[in-house]
Amino acid sequence: FPFSCGFLLLLLHLLRAVIALEKKNVISKPGDNATLSCIYKGRDLQLSNLRVYWQIANQEKCSVVHALIAGQDNYSNQCIHFKNRTQLFWDRLEDGNFSLLLLNVSQSDKHTYKCVVQETKDLPKVVHREEVVLSIAASYSQPILSGPIINSTGEEVTFRCKSGNGYPKPNVYWINKMNNSHLSPSTLEFIPHDDGTYSVISTLKVKATANMQIECSIENEMLQENISVNYTPRKQNDDSNPENPEKNGRIAQAAGIVSIVILIGLLAVLVCWLWRRRSSNLVSY
Repeated sequence: FPFSCGFLLLLLHLLRAVIALEKKNVISKPGDNATLSCIYKGRDLQLSNLRVYWQIANQEKCSVVHALIAGQDNYSNQCIHFKNRTQLFWDRLEDGNFSLLLLNVSQSDKHTYKCVVQETKDLPKVVHREEVVLSIAASYSQPILSGPIINSTGEEVTFRCKSGNGYPKPNVYWINKMNNSHLSPSTLEFIPHDDGTYSVISTLKVKATANMQIECSIENEMLQENISVNYTPRKQNDDSNPENPEKNGRIAQAAGIVSIVILIGLLAVLVCWLWRRRSSNLVSY
């Protein structure tokens, strides 16, 4: 029985250690605010006897992201990159909630942050430590899918799908909607931008079939977002297709011009007939 109790206590201690070392993950979009959690459940909590440091793990250039010393914010050693961008939740400090609010996040804020709580009542000692991984993700734009005009079935045709301003690199899926089968892209290109986001361009070459329907899907795994667009190819003789607004517009314009010409002709004939009738009446008189 004593052995069992000792084993259970050891197991509980190891479990607490694992939980303490487990990193929390936070995902934020550029321009949003991110909350980095740090909660200390100590007894008889007195802010005057505590120091709380938020730091970037494994980085010497930036030693302090935010500091709370004896219940007051301390910015003396704060990194310039975080100036006027960090806040604690003052209504929660008495409960041991030392979570940090990071304002207007960007790609450069993508780090592992650590929260260190020290007790200074006697000798300074660390009484709590947490780590939070901040990841940055951005939604991709609605993809644009362009495709060919089908001349005949069996010919090789090319589709092109494009989306941009997202992060991280997405998964791109081509799907044959006739049977929901996945198709392998012919090319896949990622274009980086100065703000850290990407544009993605993918092409698909397949044999044309009757009534084929193609879907391009852009998946951002980090944000669990999936944006899709469908394309139904037109046949070469399908000029009346409502998906061809440019050609239909030209046809409507030509029909309008013909109608105006016919109307002018009818008016001219009517005027001439009235003139001749009037002239005939004058001669008779």
